[in-house]
Amino acid sequence: MIEKILLYNDKNISLSIKREDLLHPIISGNKFRKLKYNLIEAKGKRLNTLVTFGGAFSNHILAVAAAGKENGFNTIGVVRGEELSDKVNENPTLKSAHLLGMEFVFVSREMYRNKHEDDFVFRILPNLDNYYLIPEGGTNELAIKGCEEIITEDLIDFTHVCCSVGTGGTISGIINSSSESQKILGFSSLKGDFLSEQISNFANKNNWLLNTDYHFGGYGKVNEELIAFINEFHKNTNVPLDPIYTGKMVYGVYDLIKKNYFPNNSKILMIHSGGLQGIKGMNDLLRKKNKEIINYDV
Repeated sequence: MIEKILLYNDKNISLSIKREDLLHPIISGNKFRKLKYNLIEAKGKRLNTLVTFGGAFSNHILAVAAAGKENGFNTIGVVRGEELSDKVNENPTLKSAHLLGMEFVFVSREMYRNKHEDDFVFRILPNLDNYYLIPEGGTNELAIKGCEEIITEDLIDFTHVCCSVGTGGTISGIINSSSESQKILGFSSLKGDFLSEQISNFANKNNWLLNTDYHFGGYGKVNEELIAFINEFHKNTNVPLDPIYTGKMVYGVYDLIKKNYFPNNSKILMIHSGGLQGIKGMNDLLRKKNKEIINYDV
């Protein structure tokens, strides 16, 4: 679903948003795309358990739990932070995933850094077999294949396609299915430029740029300006944004329009990659700090 966003400017720039968040009530946005072909692969190999990784408020953890429930898989989430083991019911993301049947293994942050090692799962789950491993954030070759379906032929007229970037999978799929004439602009939600290498490993075109100016301090970081923008955007458009990914991207697009980054007559498409479940957890943190919260429920 494409929604036109009312935009007043003297450069004839148009702005639209693709509502990938509406694909599924829980497995929304890029998580739906990334899991599609991984689930087909796991079924084809007749594996009965999905194992993956994530943090306390991970969209990916919840999406895998929901996908497992719908498709008959057991699910195990390896979660960063041993201190969370007795706080599952205090965490809206983990609580929801657990209610969907996901089992958790909580590991220290130090151990979590080793999750890419070949024997990592065996070390923490020595008796587990017949499982399908999905990386943190869901990005692998099959995830890229799914994300390539975000850009369809009817979207080729857009001059610019903008999306948030976490692990590089979504933007890589968008790049691969874009036309050479389109400019793909990614907005990193993490501090630093290390994601460019990851994107280069998956992307088959050079028509992209990673912007690292709108992370608001790093992954999971927000400030009052961002929260106020998200609330104002929802008030004006009725489109909800999450504060970790899409909210930062949309803020960045608006700021770049103000700074005359986009040429005259640009047709900009923003990709809403979902993640709205994270609003509850963020609002809990903001309330504890007596800060403005995101003023809508999803």
